[in-house]
This record gives sequence, structure tokens and C-alpha cells, in this order.
Amino acid sequence: MKDLGAEHLAGREGVHLLGLLNLYLEQEQRFQPREKGLSLIEATPENDNTLCPGLRNAKVEDLRSLANFFGSCTETFVLAVNILDRFLALMKVKPKHLSCIGVCSFLLAARIVEEDCNIPSTHDVIRISQCKCTASDIKRMEKIISEKLHYELEATTALNFLHLYHTIILCHTSERKEILSLDKLEAQLKACNCRLVFSKAKPSVLALCLLNLEVETLKSVELLEILLLVKKHTKINDTEFFYWRELVSKCLVEYSSPECCKPDLKKLVWIVSRRTAQNLHNSYYSVPELPTIPEGGCFDESESEDSCEDMSCGEESLSSSPPSDQECTFFFTFKVAQTLCFPS
Repeated sequence: MKDLGAEHLAGREGVHLLGLLNLYLEQEQRFQPREKGLSLIEATPENDNTLCPGLRNAKVEDLRSLANFFGSCTETFVLAVNILDRFLALMKVKPKHLSCIGVCSFLLAARIVEEDCNIPSTHDVIRISQCKCTASDIKRMEKIISEKLHYELEATTALNFLHLYHTIILCHTSERKEILSLDKLEAQLKACNCRLVFSKAKPSVLALCLLNLEVETLKSVELLEILLLVKKHTKINDTEFFYWRELVSKCLVEYSSPECCKPDLKKLVWIVSRRTAQNLHNSYYSVPELPTIPEGGCFDESESEDSCEDMSCGEESLSSSPPSDQECTFFFTFKVAQTLCFPS
């Protein structure tokens, strides 16, 4: 086994990686949700008038379903959760506005992370999420969120630390590169994101706990020693580390789905109304001929028949009215089912 002293870890490519790690450590506190605000949500009992942990967790699972449906990367989902939690910890939010806030968080994150041709349109996200708000509502809520977060939306998250820790380990190990699965680690991080309590953990600590638990299952002495050097560099104290590692371990025990090894492959379940099902059945054999799809380039949103103006209802308060019958027949009315379930 290699000499895993601090000099070796900081040598060659490690100089750049440790410099990046120092930058992340400086930034992480600035992008963490306010602990006081998260604690208030945690202490809120379940009822119809206030935001409680169950509603927040359900909304994050909706965001995960949206990310799966639109093929968004893990970074988009994790950033959307960060934006959502930072806003919820800052503002007193009514449950009826949570759907709109969740959709806005997803769209804001997608515009930061995704390539232009992979950013879903506002109309598509509204329909798939069934958030019962208009494009005008989304635009105004995005402005509110951006202003309250001082337009600092591109955050340093646990995923950034997870990727960096993973790269540092692979740069300094003699073991097979594929032995430490990044896909599995990302899926486990998603599981943690779906629980409010982990938003109170420092991103650097949460990522280190995930890696530590995975390395322990691999029974690799070399990987563990590298990880201990990383822990020493980050100056994470043992009390904090073991506290969060215990919580992460319990979460992952409950998160026993095979999706942990094959993330984002579980099929979504669509729930349609009887009327919609009847319309689908009647039109099954009368599918119109579709025009040829041109190759290359991204979908031009301006060419869509459903423009933003058609869905806007003016500058009233957040709309809660359901879509019209005509819209229901044009685009399937269904609800995105939860793709990540925990035992109660």
C-alpha cells in the first residue's frame, strides 16, 4: 500500500483538489438553510394550516419525481432541494403555496445546472407537477425566491463534496476505480435529501458520512485511511461526525430499495381520471399523422402552440384553480407518483 501521509495527499493533482476542498469549506456555511427556521418546521405538528416536516418531505419527493421524469441530473435535484430549504427556513410559507415554490426551485436549479436544450419548459413542468398555478404565478414566485436568497442560487452542496471526496480517494488509491460506486453514493444522498433533518447537517459532514459508511462495507483499509486524512483536513470533529453518521446509517437501512444501486430507473406511476381514461380509450385508434421531427438543435419553446400568454391569468394572487377541460384532454391529467418511499 502507498504511503498515505499528508505530503502524499497534497502532492501532484492533490494540490488542486485540496485547494478546491478549502474553497468549498469556506462557502458551505453561506449556502446552508437557517437552522432556526428548519427547527421551527421540525417542531410544527401535522395540520392543514402550517408547513410541517411531512409536507416538506413529500414536496422533495415530488421534486425527485420531476427530476426523474425530465431526465435531470442529480445536481439539479440536490440544488433544487437546497433552494427550497433555504427559502422555507427564511420565510413563513403556507402549505397552499408549497407546490408553486417547489416547481420554482426545480426550474431555477435546472436553469443553473442543465444544458439549454435539457431545461424543461415552464408549461411542461406545470402540467407534469399539477401544481395548479399559472406561468405568471411561477414567474412572480421565482422573482420572490431569487430576491429573498439575494440571487445566490448556485450553492455549494453535499453533492459537490461527495464528488470531490470521491475524486480525491480515486487519485490516491491503488484499488480498482469501479470499487467505489458514485451512482450508489448519489442515490443514497438523494435518500437523505428527502428527509428534512439532513438539511441541518453541514454538506461536508453529510458527504463524508456517506463515503465512510460505504468504505466500511467494502472493508478496504486503504480507502479508509485516505478518508481519515480527508476528515483530518476538513477539521470535522468526532462528535459531530459520529452523530450524523448514525442518522445517515439509520436512513440508509430504511432506504432498502434496489434503486440505491440503480438510481432513477424506477418507472413512474400515472394516475388518470375516469374522464381522461375514456378520452384516451376513444382516441386510441385515431392517432393523427405527426410531422417529421427535424434533426439537430434544441426544441424552440417559442414554436409551441401553448405559449406563456395562453396560460397566464394576470397578476392576481397565486392561482389555485384546476386546469380547464380542454387542457385536460390536450395533455394527460395525471399526478407524479412518489418514487422514493420510506416506511412510516
